[in-house]
Amino acid sequence: MSAVAVVTDSTHYLPRELVVAGDIHEVSLYVNDGSEQRRESDIGDYGAFYDDLRAMTRLPTTSQPSIGDFLAVYEPLAGAGRDIVSVHLSGGVSGTVESARQAAAQLAERQPGRRVEVIDSRLVGGGLGAVVLAAAAAARGGGDVGAVAQRGRDATREMAIWFAVDTLEFLRRGGRVGGAQAWLGSTLKIKPILSIQSEILPVERVRTSGRAFERLVDYLQARRDDGCDAFFVQHIDADERAQRLVDHGREIYGAEPEFVSEMGPVIGAHVGPGLLGVSGIRRRLLYPGG
Repeated sequence: MSAVAVVTDSTHYLPRELVVAGDIHEVSLYVNDGSEQRRESDIGDYGAFYDDLRAMTRLPTTSQPSIGDFLAVYEPLAGAGRDIVSVHLSGGVSGTVESARQAAAQLAERQPGRRVEVIDSRLVGGGLGAVVLAAAAAARGGGDVGAVAQRGRDATREMAIWFAVDTLEFLRRGGRVGGAQAWLGSTLKIKPILSIQSEILPVERVRTSGRAFERLVDYLQARRDDGCDAFFVQHIDADERAQRLVDHGREIYGAEPEFVSEMGPVIGAHVGPGLLGVSGIRRRLLYPGG
């Protein structure tokens, strides 16, 4: 067990085997579908959630973890003598990272010998997951809390992700359309390609799903040309198209993806089914000693 524990939130959507192997600890966000509020981490069947989402006239709401939720994870780790690096989804789209900061301040009062470094990844989903893996790698490699936090911040600076959505309607209705606001008035049927750097940012508008897919493949190649030697793919209820992206990524990178996973209800409620997301990263950030 490393001296530094890495904590994140449920919107990383990493495959469970990577979470276990990386000794990564998690605090869950919440989803409320109008009848009940559930921890995202307790929702096992994403397919059923997205089937229901398509038929809903009112979108589910989501909420951040409480300070108490964070302390429930932080305190046992600190009690075991471990410092903590806590890495979370963008503060531009959620108050989760602020809850983490407040919990860290309370922990410092209760256990002054322990350090908690909180990082706003400025990302969501796979981008956040890659940053978490980078921090976990530094922890497994024996880094102290400063070194682990620095690895996470380095990965945050290097990370950039593109994602294509079928429509901006879910983002509009959820109030998280960000810099793509200007596209909402378009009379064209478009397939938006977006990025995130703290908030949702517009990249490009294309006319068809096929063209959006091609542009994501182009982005995988651009990341490779920039020196990335590893890639990942995420999706929402789009397994077949995600596998096609994996096939293209395998050709470009000459390797299997670091991970492929489906994004869950907290993010899915705000962007809708059909999302595809890709990026590349330098493998040296993801492995101890790298």
